[in-house]
Amino acid sequence: MMRWPTLISLLLLAISGTAAATDNSVAETRWRDFSSLSAKPAPAMQFPHQSCFSAAAAEYQLPLSLLLAVARGESDFDATARSKANAHGVMQIQWPGTAKHLGIHRLSDLYDPCKNIDAGARYLVELTNRYNGDLYRALAAYNYGPGRIDANSAIPRGADWYSGYIYNHLEYVTGGRNNQKLLSGRLYSELGRSKLISFGEPYRAAAFVDRLRNRAPTLQLDWFRRDVGRFDVVLVYDNKEEFDASTALLAGSGFVIDGT
Repeated sequence: MMRWPTLISLLLLAISGTAAATDNSVAETRWRDFSSLSAKPAPAMQFPHQSCFSAAAAEYQLPLSLLLAVARGESDFDATARSKANAHGVMQIQWPGTAKHLGIHRLSDLYDPCKNIDAGARYLVELTNRYNGDLYRALAAYNYGPGRIDANSAIPRGADWYSGYIYNHLEYVTGGRNNQKLLSGRLYSELGRSKLISFGEPYRAAAFVDRLRNRAPTLQLDWFRRDVGRFDVVLVYDNKEEFDASTALLAGSGFVIDGT
């Protein structure tokens, strides 16, 4: 449980001043650079349902790290996840529209991790082909719906954040962050997580994480979309010693965890 001294108010004021600003070119450029890589970066650790992801990546010739990034951003690999928008399972397939479009006619099938991941991979291939290999737009459409994403015009702000959000998870999956200390072969399920705070908008969660990382660069922080209008900032740690060190850093930045 976190308590919030006055520093959080200062940070929130700073975030509110920048939350309206977006730059579509940032996520677009990052995904273009990723697509241009002849050898895509491999996952930095072992993730849940990895055999299902590996099978789908091979079947549909998609980068394994991309599928893992989408799944982490959508559900954090939770096979039982269900959103208020009626999206289900690991890849958060919308029921009934998208599911039936993908040939899934029983809701229970969406709770089978391999079937769900296979469906999500097929949908990503379909969207990538629709946008001529443009992952930036394909991912925006995965979240926003292809009928709302034009092949040439600027995409809506609500879809742009999602493309950047999934790239953020791609960096985690591949171990590309400067403050990340992943070990090859480590199980993702072994890591500890503690929620720090929730926001109603993704821009605020992202800005909050950026500012706290600037204050304490060694903290392992992340943020997740948990449902419609809820975005959680999370502290990630490897063990109790790292948790204790992280809480000390948080306290030094103005955050106190009750009981520490």
